[in-house]
Amino acid sequence: MENFIFSINVTVPIFLVMVIGYLLKQGGILNENFVSVANRFNFKVTLPVMLFRDIAGVDIRAVFDARYVLFCAAASTACFWLIWGGAKLFVREKSIRGAFVQASFRSSAAVMGLAFIENIYGTSAMGPLMIIGAVPLYNIFSVLVLTFESSAADQLDKKSKLKEAVVNIVKNPIIIAIVLGIAAALMRAKLPLILNKTLNSVAQMATPLALITIGAGFEGRRALAKMKPTLAASLIKLVIQPLIFLPIAAWLGFTGEKIIAILIMLGAPATPSCYIMAQNMGNDGVLTASVVVTTTLLAAVTLTGWIFVLKSLGLMI
Repeated sequence: MENFIFSINVTVPIFLVMVIGYLLKQGGILNENFVSVANRFNFKVTLPVMLFRDIAGVDIRAVFDARYVLFCAAASTACFWLIWGGAKLFVREKSIRGAFVQASFRSSAAVMGLAFIENIYGTSAMGPLMIIGAVPLYNIFSVLVLTFESSAADQLDKKSKLKEAVVNIVKNPIIIAIVLGIAAALMRAKLPLILNKTLNSVAQMATPLALITIGAGFEGRRALAKMKPTLAASLIKLVIQPLIFLPIAAWLGFTGEKIIAILIMLGAPATPSCYIMAQNMGNDGVLTASVVVTTTLLAAVTLTGWIFVLKSLGLMI
C-alpha cells in the first residue's frame, strides 16, 4: 500500500497539471496560438536548459560506470529498433507510425525520472548517468523515425531523408544541450551564481509548461478515435519493455538506485518532449498527446507493480 501511495503522489499531480491545461483551453483562457508558441519555447529553450543543468551538475568522473551506461544505451537502442521494425509490420497507417514509435520507446527520463529516483534515494548520481546513456539516443532515434516517417518524407529519396535526419540531429536543441552538459561536467565548470540562478529559473519552467501545453493541445474526440494505437503504445511503454529488460539488468547485477533508474528508463510514462518533437517535426501530435496522457495516468499502477516486484526480489537496497 505504501508503494501505491508513493507512485500515486508522483504520477497523479503530473496528470492533474495536464488536466488543468485542458480545462484552461476549454475555458478560453488558452488558445491554439499559445499551444504552438509554448511548444516551440519548450523545445528550443526550457527542456534544453533543464537537461544542461541536470547533467552539468553531476561529477561524472567520480560516479561514471561504463558498464551501466552501456547497458542503458544498448537497451534503449534495442527497444527502438524492435518497436520500429514491429511498427513497419503492424501499423498500417503511415501517418501515425513515427509518433507511435517515438511514444512507445521514449520515457520521461529527465522530466519525471530524476524526481522519481530522488524521492526514493535522495540526491541521485545514477539518474544523470542513465540520462547520459539513454536520452541522447532517445533524441537521435526520435529525429530519425520522425524524419523518415513524416508526411513530407514521402517526397524525398533515401539519401535526402538521411541527409535531413543528420541535419535535424545536429540542430536538435536537446542533443546540443546534452553534449554541452557532458562537456561542462567533465571540465567541472562552475557557473557564476547569477547565471546559475537564471538557468535554474528557466529550467524550472520546463516540466509544468510542457504538461500544461499537452493538456491544452489534447483533442479528446480525435484522441479517442486513435485509442487502439494509444493502448498498444502504452502497453509497450509501461509493461513489455520492463518485462524484457529488467530481468537482464538483474542478471547483470544492477540493484538499488541503478535498477530503479533502469526501470524509469524502460517503464516511465512517455515524455512530454515526445509531443513537442512530434508537433515540431510534422508528425501526429494527437496520438502522441494521447499516449503521454494515458501512460501518465496508468503509470501509478504499473510503476507500483514493478517497484513491488523489485522490492520482493531484494533488488531495491
